[in-house]
Amino acid sequence: MSRFHFFSFLGVFSLVAVFIALPANSQPADPLPKLPVPIENLVNEGAQIRYLGKDNGMDAWLTIKNGVEQYFYVLPDQSAFVMGVMFDKDGKLVTVQQVQRLRSQGDTLLDTLAEFPTANETPAEQPFEFKTPAEKMFADIEQSNWVALGKPGAPVMYSFIDPQCPHCHNFIQELKSSGYLDNGQLQLRLIPVGFREETRAQAAFLIATPNPEERWMNHMAGDETALPAKSEINQQGVQRNLAIMQSWKFNVTPMIIYRGRDGSVKLIRGKPQNTQSVISDIAGAG
Repeated sequence: MSRFHFFSFLGVFSLVAVFIALPANSQPADPLPKLPVPIENLVNEGAQIRYLGKDNGMDAWLTIKNGVEQYFYVLPDQSAFVMGVMFDKDGKLVTVQQVQRLRSQGDTLLDTLAEFPTANETPAEQPFEFKTPAEKMFADIEQSNWVALGKPGAPVMYSFIDPQCPHCHNFIQELKSSGYLDNGQLQLRLIPVGFREETRAQAAFLIATPNPEERWMNHMAGDETALPAKSEINQQGVQRNLAIMQSWKFNVTPMIIYRGRDGSVKLIRGKPQNTQSVISDIAGAG
């Protein structure tokens, strides 16, 4: 069960800015706005980010680093930003609405908080040692900047993908057409990378967009506008994914990682020869 609750951040009011705003009128920006420098710094340190849209004229960002979520709001004139939560004039939490909106789009980023120790856990409870290199690798994969295809709560498979990789497209199309993603048998977590400037930019857009599954499926269907190669999109998240890939000497896409029914970490280099057997192995895990 995720440790994040819609009101879990109320306890930090004394430490962050809280402000009153007019009623929410969300219109997510496209193209995505430029990240404030402090958020760029968090991304450089490995934080995952999501753009929450524009409410009351302010661009909203969510960041998660080491299991801690933070909310940033950039003022309309871009002159400054505040960290905290937003209320409307009736006292309702706009931030909660934004989180609900993110989850309604199938984004499960906040669910990853369940994998981190809480602040009041003792050091003995906190994971700090891995018995095998495979477990260390799997932990690195879980900390990558991924986007999810499929239903929350389904068995998980990770895959490094390049937006223009035909083998990636064929693999994902097979999962989609076979119903694995729609019937709850599998959640595929894409780890976007790019081996060319254009595909790195597309990967960065995929990580940042509030509707990654829709964008990706439209992209595979041939919509050339679904994943624009926008040079202004921050690419630190993609660079982190590439660094993880390089650190474990992965050099192809798709590169698939999952935990099998025996509890061990499995790797598949390229498109699986027998996708059904892989799904059966994942579905039987745990």
